[in-house]
Amino acid sequence: MGLSSHETETIQPDMTTVSTTPEEKRMNTSQSAPIARAVGASGTQTVEQRHNAEVLKVSTRSRPSAVAGAIAGVIRDSGMAEVQSIGAGATNQAIKAVAIARSYLSEEGVDIVCTPSFIDVAIDDEERTAIRLLVERR
Repeated sequence: MGLSSHETETIQPDMTTVSTTPEEKRMNTSQSAPIARAVGASGTQTVEQRHNAEVLKVSTRSRPSAVAGAIAGVIRDSGMAEVQSIGAGATNQAIKAVAIARSYLSEEGVDIVCTPSFIDVAIDDEERTAIRLLVERR
């Protein structure tokens, strides 16, 4: 798994970063900063609770199966996860991961939905637009 010296790969679902590149290390996501995980999942969630999702940052080099495992773990724990990506390659990996996570969770009788949106993030004091995928139990 040849990772370069400036990149790490983490598969633990309770970590907030699945794959870290130098650009992602500089991401300031204060607009969607996660706070403590919610216990259990209910069908009705307030707007404030939607911003409490665990944030998983995906890069072009992220393995979709590893990201999917992290998404499934976070969904099992808190019922929602936020996946962020910048660029076409990273977004491609993120979408594949959501699809794989859906199949992982369907074996347990859990159905998830994904709501895409844009989010502005600061990288090296420059605003960038990222894709935000809010993944929740249906």
